[in-house]
Amino acid sequence: PVLRDPDPSVSCSEGVFKCPEDQLPLDYAKIYPDPELEAQVLSLAIRCIHSEEGCRWSGLIKHLQAHLGTCGYNVIPCPNRCSAKLSRRDLPEHVQHGCPKRRVKCEFCASDFTGEAFEGHQGTCPQESVYCENKCGARMMRRLLSQHALAECPKRTQPCTYCAKEFVFDTIQNHQYQCPRYPVPCPNQCGTPSIPREDVPTHLKESCNTAMLLCPFKEAGCKHRCPKLAMGRHLEESTKAHLGMVCALVSRQRQEILELRRDMEELSVSSDGTLIWKISDYARKLQEAKARSNYEFFSPPFYTHKYGYKLQVSAFLNGNGSGESSHLSVYIRVLPGEYDNLLEWPFSYRVTFSLLDQSDPSLSKPQHITETFHPDPNWKNFQKPGASRSSLDESTLGFGYPKFISHEDIRKRNYVRDNAIFIKASVEIPQKILA
Repeated sequence: PVLRDPDPSVSCSEGVFKCPEDQLPLDYAKIYPDPELEAQVLSLAIRCIHSEEGCRWSGLIKHLQAHLGTCGYNVIPCPNRCSAKLSRRDLPEHVQHGCPKRRVKCEFCASDFTGEAFEGHQGTCPQESVYCENKCGARMMRRLLSQHALAECPKRTQPCTYCAKEFVFDTIQNHQYQCPRYPVPCPNQCGTPSIPREDVPTHLKESCNTAMLLCPFKEAGCKHRCPKLAMGRHLEESTKAHLGMVCALVSRQRQEILELRRDMEELSVSSDGTLIWKISDYARKLQEAKARSNYEFFSPPFYTHKYGYKLQVSAFLNGNGSGESSHLSVYIRVLPGEYDNLLEWPFSYRVTFSLLDQSDPSLSKPQHITETFHPDPNWKNFQKPGASRSSLDESTLGFGYPKFISHEDIRKRNYVRDNAIFIKASVEIPQKILA
């Protein structure tokens, strides 16, 4: 056998070799070189061991080792001892750019670094020329950047001294002309120290002694206007005049209130020709009527129809006339209405009164007390009412029934229930009057 270097296919242990064919032990002392066979083997032609990786070299075995010393595909360790192993052709790129143990000189500060340290130095070198981060266009060494951004850059942000809002430095000068907290003098030159701009209106209205004020009685009609300092004197000198203005104002407001009440009354009036009038607290009101002779209760007014006659029902709970002290008396009367000039007179349409039975309809049929009459054209009660008569004018007695129902009959059924009675009045209006 020919033995140059231990063959990895020949296993050995503690100096004892095994034959790769039969695995029997070989005595090293009995192994001897064979120069002729060695020369034959070394003269065999082979390709590079890196041929599959792309190497095109081929030659004799004896030249292989020399070729591997220059083969671009042969893996060798980095000469900088960085622990990397890579092919010879990739080594220059690694040594120049990738090796963490390479030496690199910063082009800005000329300091020498290992490749690993230089990566941390890049982007932080104080000597490197950079543009201002605020995009103001200035370029300078990085070590000067912080001072520039703090005190020199026209695009730096800065808080307003007065309102504390942040502004770009080159616009903050214009801000002072709108800043709500910027101190300004009183426009009336009253001597007050600087006032924040937004507080000037309040100062002029409440604090400035030279501000022109309207008299507090302006709503009453006083047109006087003077500086605040002179207003007290005006009020003292014009007491009687102001009192007269206030009295006139009260009179006007009273008239407006009356008109509003009248309008509210008109809006709340029923306009379908039917009134259902609930008289609550009946027992107390009956006793009141017994204590006061001819004591009359009045219903809310109602209209016979939209734009029609205005009517009102009244009741004597203890009766009046022939029904006094024994009956419930009911009457109806015509009130001055908004549309009287458009209607035919006298009022001549049938009127029906009812005292409603409040018994449960599911237990018994209600038995309402009902009376109906047609107004006589000659009765003065149904002539066109004078404009001077109001809805609360008690001097005009209506037309109706003094003995509508006796107190005895009222107690026979549920005409009084939950201490209340219901009186219904309805007017039948021909269709032509509704058109």
